[in-house]
Amino acid sequence: MPKGGRKGGHKGRARQYTSPEEIDAQLQAEKQKAREEEEQKEGGDGAAGDPKKEKKSLDSDESEDEEDDYQQKRKGVEGLIDIENPNRVAQTTKKVTQLDLDGPKELSRREREEIEKQKAKERYMKMHLAGKTEQAKADLARLAIIRKQREEAARKKEEERKDDATLSGKRMQSLSLNK
Repeated sequence: MPKGGRKGGHKGRARQYTSPEEIDAQLQAEKQKAREEEEQKEGGDGAAGDPKKEKKSLDSDESEDEEDDYQQKRKGVEGLIDIENPNRVAQTTKKVTQLDLDGPKELSRREREEIEKQKAKERYMKMHLAGKTEQAKADLARLAIIRKQREEAARKKEEERKDDATLSGKRMQSLSLNK
């Protein structure tokens, strides 16, 4: 029996994973709560009765949107301690009119490497066809050797045919003389 009198440990238990749908639902619920809290704060200010305050609140909505982007909801100790991180980039949402779809698209490293690889392959094939690469030179030398061998074999066959023709002609003469 293992130490502690238990079978197995806590490490073998089944893990529970959150599905993407559940995560989306949680995020939407949090956003909805934040909206409701903002509506309650706006409704509780008392600005509804005074038209001048309404005008100011409408003008300040634009600046509040910018401030909301800059100061997002702080979690934990972030609200107590003000820290400026120079490496942190604030996420800004762009409007559809601000998007530049016609501009040149930057390629990822993998895409760039793939394009460079294809261009290098094309250059190699052009040089190979021109006979300037090591492999092409070796192939051409091998082909020259094979051509010579074939020419020699063709000459030998031709000579054998001529020899056979002359021999058969002599045989025919000798046979005709024997009669």
